[in-house]
Amino acid sequence: MADTTLWIGVLTAGTAVIASWVTSWGTARAARIQADAGARSQRAVRIRETRRAAYVDLIEQAHRMAELYWRVIELHRSGASEENVVAFKELRSSLRKEYGQLRNLVWVVTLEGPESVARAAEQVRLATQPRFRALGALIEGRPNAARDFDALEDPYWKTIHDFVAAAKAAVHDM
Repeated sequence: MADTTLWIGVLTAGTAVIASWVTSWGTARAARIQADAGARSQRAVRIRETRRAAYVDLIEQAHRMAELYWRVIELHRSGASEENVVAFKELRSSLRKEYGQLRNLVWVVTLEGPESVARAAEQVRLATQPRFRALGALIEGRPNAARDFDALEDPYWKTIHDFVAAAKAAVHDM
């Protein structure tokens, strides 16, 4: 009988050790899985916030350029004068500076991704160029320059709206 008791004791102790090991292994694995999930979640939040900030900066810059374009239209409507030519040249200089900022922000958006948003940002950048050339034609006094400048407003805004749609999809699909 003593032998049976000893074997039952050894078997019970062995079972307890194995059960303890399995429990600790499972707990450690669950903690690792939970930590990995938390890290992935935090990374996704950081990426979303970084992208969102880059997208907002680009949208704000595109609007600053649009405000300068509106000033061109208002100035043109006030009539042709030597003062207006100087003001047009100042606006062109301001647009050139704002374009540099826009180009930098497009690069940031391209870096942050995804590709669909980067392409849309590049289209916004490209849409500024025809208007800038049309402003040059306005300054030179070319016929139909004002009409051409006005005609480029809708395509510019379309690229901004397309960018916003792509950015929105990218932020919400993460």
